[in-house]
Amino acid sequence: MIRPRFSSTLIASATTLLLSACMSLAPEHKTPAAPVAASWSHADGNPTAAPAAELPWQSFYASDAKLSELISLALKNNRDLRVALLNVEQARALARVAEANRLPTLNAGLSANRQPNTNGNGGSSNSYQAGLQISAFELDLFGRVKSQSDAALARYLASAEGGRAAQISLVAGVASSYLALQADEELLVLARQTVAAREDTLRLTKLKFDGGAGSALDLSSAESAAASARASLAQAKRQREQSENGLVLLLGQPLPVNLAQGQQLAAAQVFALPAGLPSEVLIKRPDVLQAEQLLIAANANIGAARAAFFPSISLTTSLGTASNELSQLFSNTVWSLGAQALMPIFDAGRNQANLEASKAAQGIAVAQYEKTVQQAFREVADALAGRATYGEQTLAQIEQTRAEAERLRLVELRFNNGASNSLELLDAQRASYAAQQALLQTRLGLLLNNVQLYKALGGGVDRS
Repeated sequence: MIRPRFSSTLIASATTLLLSACMSLAPEHKTPAAPVAASWSHADGNPTAAPAAELPWQSFYASDAKLSELISLALKNNRDLRVALLNVEQARALARVAEANRLPTLNAGLSANRQPNTNGNGGSSNSYQAGLQISAFELDLFGRVKSQSDAALARYLASAEGGRAAQISLVAGVASSYLALQADEELLVLARQTVAAREDTLRLTKLKFDGGAGSALDLSSAESAAASARASLAQAKRQREQSENGLVLLLGQPLPVNLAQGQQLAAAQVFALPAGLPSEVLIKRPDVLQAEQLLIAANANIGAARAAFFPSISLTTSLGTASNELSQLFSNTVWSLGAQALMPIFDAGRNQANLEASKAAQGIAVAQYEKTVQQAFREVADALAGRATYGEQTLAQIEQTRAEAERLRLVELRFNNGASNSLELLDAQRASYAAQQALLQTRLGLLLNNVQLYKALGGGVDRS
């Protein structure tokens, strides 16, 4: 159809249709009740301290400059975190694509055709057309496209929370690996000292045996103890190397040679983090927020599946100029408006199956949300139980180590004066070595528990 001017009534009608409001058939989102207790055991702590979720890792680990440097390097170079953040960007782009589907796509086109005349006189005719076109734009009267957009947005928000969770896990992982490496280095020093002491005892025992003042049993026991110490030293070296390799993997690069001096485990700071109530803490954890966004996406998918049972209406419209002569292309205005309505009659149960699948997926999302909440509650409860007992265990271990060290000193005096035999000396050395190892492991456990509590309460986000 060719008209000299474009109808303003047509513009108004098209605009009204494009901007028409749509209903939503998605179920209303309600956050499921948390299937956990209303409070934690051992939830005491410093009530005036900042909550973990509000305490950036830069402050939490500020007392150890070396650890702070390592965390900064990991946040820049870790490949798992990089993948998580790129997944966020991908989800963001897909959400924009889904949102763009709610608006018409406007295209500009220019076409030229040449075809033979059909009147039998021979020859050919030309036609030229230029203008703007909107093709098959769906009027979202029942919210199908909007539900798809809402689902994509929720998946993006879930991915964003997943990125935060990945960062928190990375910070905790670097801190834990660093503390384990520090413990391995101290154990390595202890193992070397033990080897030196056992070798010295073996030398003295051999001198006594060669001089007839010692028995073969004493010599064999000293040799066994020295060999055992050398085996422990080799194990300590291996463990230290493996711990460093694990830390390097988290960093995404080799360890720099000019790092700041690290702290000894005994000097590391332990924060008195307030636990708060589960209802306050769990809603701040990114994994819980991620699970809730996935539940919102599942609800939106139900809305899209329900909308498939209703008619779909699509519009195709164009506005431009046309002419049989190229020189007259812009002299005639052409417009067209087409609409198509489709009502599903028979689809072999496809729409019903899609709806049932969406409802099942929503039930799965509810169960996964509840499991995430329960897991989060358990992690905090475990860390609080550790906080309540590690301090007492550390004090007891310190006392035992001190007592065993004093016992060893007295046995060495008696041995040097001939009042104790080598078996008593070796037993005292073993007991003192075991107590020192246990003390290092207990201190490591205390610090690792502090890291896990900080992580479990939602701390570890980069706020720089």
